[in-house]
Amino acid sequence: MTDIERKIREEFPLIKNTTLAYLDNSATVQKPQCVMDAVTGFYEKDNANPMRGLYELSLRATDVYESAREAVARFISHSGSSGEIKEATEKNPITGEKVSPEEIIFTRNASESLNLVAYSYGMNFIKEGDEIIVSVAEHHSNFLPWQQVAKVTGARVVWFDCEADGSFSIDTLKALITDRTKLLAITQVSNVLGRVNDVKTMAELIHEKGGVIVVDGSQSVPHMDVNVKELDADFFAFSGHKMYAPMGIGVLYGKKALLEKMPPFLYGGEMIESVTKEKTVFAEVPHKFEAGTVNAGGAAGLEAAIRFIEGYGFDFIKEREDMLTARAFEKMKNMPHINIIGGEKEEDHHGIIAFQVEGVHPHDVSQIFADSDIAVRAGHHCAQPLHKHLGIMSSTRMSIAFYNTEEEIDRFIKVLSSIRSRMGYK
Repeated sequence: MTDIERKIREEFPLIKNTTLAYLDNSATVQKPQCVMDAVTGFYEKDNANPMRGLYELSLRATDVYESAREAVARFISHSGSSGEIKEATEKNPITGEKVSPEEIIFTRNASESLNLVAYSYGMNFIKEGDEIIVSVAEHHSNFLPWQQVAKVTGARVVWFDCEADGSFSIDTLKALITDRTKLLAITQVSNVLGRVNDVKTMAELIHEKGGVIVVDGSQSVPHMDVNVKELDADFFAFSGHKMYAPMGIGVLYGKKALLEKMPPFLYGGEMIESVTKEKTVFAEVPHKFEAGTVNAGGAAGLEAAIRFIEGYGFDFIKEREDMLTARAFEKMKNMPHINIIGGEKEEDHHGIIAFQVEGVHPHDVSQIFADSDIAVRAGHHCAQPLHKHLGIMSSTRMSIAFYNTEEEIDRFIKVLSSIRSRMGYK
């Protein structure tokens, strides 16, 4: 283990003194000590119900919660390759409009964020005969809500199929968009293939017809610089737990003009301005979408995770993850009986490599890795339509975070090369 790898690992209590090679980072990442300290610190020092009381403790809790909202707004407004949030300089310009904290809604996870859009926007602004374009590479969380919207409203789901290498043709999208197109659901980075999609161009095309674009950013925000204003995303969803924050805190960004005309998703405490027996006036955005007691401890952890990422910067994070991906990919592509799913170049995978071992079920592959103290995932990875489109039932997926080491990649390759012989193949 190199000195820099040792330094990074020291930040993560679960993996710093373990033999486990954790290569299931697309499912969730491990949490650094600073994030755990932030959550604990909230409950030890600031625990009260935010926005409910005028006493000092409640005011502090409110400050913690709203500070996290401001941190998220800055984090997804950044322009440049570094992960740090900086003032604009000639060398590091910050161009264009910034995200307003009012455009940040806290949820439990990306799935809830996407359901919020589907039920609050989709059910109210998509009508019978309208068309909803959904990419075949979507996580079920960005397909099932739109399937339900279509079922209830009488709209139609139109599939946007990828090429064999997982790429999406802009010409194909142009051919799918019609005057009836009202929405495009697309992931920025595939959770199976690691492919980065040209969301900005797709947004331009959908906006030309007056539609909106809903982007799943769950696999992009932890690994690369994201500016939702530059992408011109109408809605952008992601989960905290995939970016070093606690489970149970997620984010929905939405353009304020859209959020203001959408009805609440949940009803109850704190999302109202006033209530009488005859009439309810809802709170302003974002609070009208955050009914009930909020996850202030999780928000504190999310802000700490943002600061943690900023501390290393995306230049460093991406360089490490690209190096580790390349180390695995170069060895895997030359191994007999190993079929990598998706693009033929390492740069098409961005920390995610899904593959099949000929003649061995992915669950058996995963179990052999588990027996060797290596964590990978097997199945359809909540992307069953993509697997079917590619002509396969399931796959094994290894996914990388910047805390992984070269030694872990080498262990993974060594076990992978032995799987067929372990299963009785000559």
